[in-house]
Amino acid sequence: MKIFITGASGFIGGSIAAGLVNAGHAVRGLIRNPEHAAQLQRLGIEPVTGTLDDRALLIAEARAADAVINAASSDHRAAVEALIEGLAGSGKPFLHTSGSSIVGDASGGELGAAAIYREDALPEPTADKAARVGIDRLVLEAAQQGIRSAVLCNTLIYGHGKVAGSASVQLPRLVRQAQKSGIVRHVGSGGNIWSNVHIDDVVELYRLALEKTPAGTFYFVESGEASFRDMTAAIARAMKLGPAQDWPLKDAEREWGYEMANYGLGSNSRVRGERARRLLGWQPQRTSVLEWIEGEMMSA
Repeated sequence: MKIFITGASGFIGGSIAAGLVNAGHAVRGLIRNPEHAAQLQRLGIEPVTGTLDDRALLIAEARAADAVINAASSDHRAAVEALIEGLAGSGKPFLHTSGSSIVGDASGGELGAAAIYREDALPEPTADKAARVGIDRLVLEAAQQGIRSAVLCNTLIYGHGKVAGSASVQLPRLVRQAQKSGIVRHVGSGGNIWSNVHIDDVVELYRLALEKTPAGTFYFVESGEASFRDMTAAIARAMKLGPAQDWPLKDAEREWGYEMANYGLGSNSRVRGERARRLLGWQPQRTSVLEWIEGEMMSA
């Protein structure tokens, strides 16, 4: 299969692209920086230099490919619209990457109600997440335009990516703050819980979805969960630092910004992904983020 993927130099997109090459697919990957081209080529990925604002390029690549994966941004509506235009009426698969902060409660790092959400009972989004959810719905509705579209809503992803220098969103930020200050910190009391998944299992799910997903399907991507208090305690042990400490939300916002402090690190995001297992036969192999933190995180 000829696959076009955006975000090919990133943690998620690069890992997916490399995994699909290893599975025998021909992959073209969108990159903003031409300096990343050589590294992609070493992974067997054909680089395409451009941005998500290059509408004509995205349409042309979508039309030329057998399948498209958007792994560059969950929030760039114009890019998604361009890819849908290029795919309309083709019957080709289109996988869009979203994130489970869409159900985040911005609890300030506290456990609170910590509701668990399922794929067939999604809540109305907060004002902060309404635009992202609108893009997810646009992708799902593309099934009515003859596209085998799906939204893969990832949780906290851990593991080492295939592209050198790329990193996941949440845990590396905690590590960098600890390296800078000598203290591992979590937002508030750290009682908030996130579902999580290993990057290798993410890659396998995208491969399966390309082959099997029904049109218009939404998936939560998860294989476990942990509180930030437990994750920062594991980080402190792995880094051989003192006990992790509580951090007021306002201090966390100054370090990480509003979005990351309130949603990426300071919310509950508990979900259950049943469809990938039932519809695609996905069987995640890694289920403990705490074991990975203590045993593998610092080995990169």
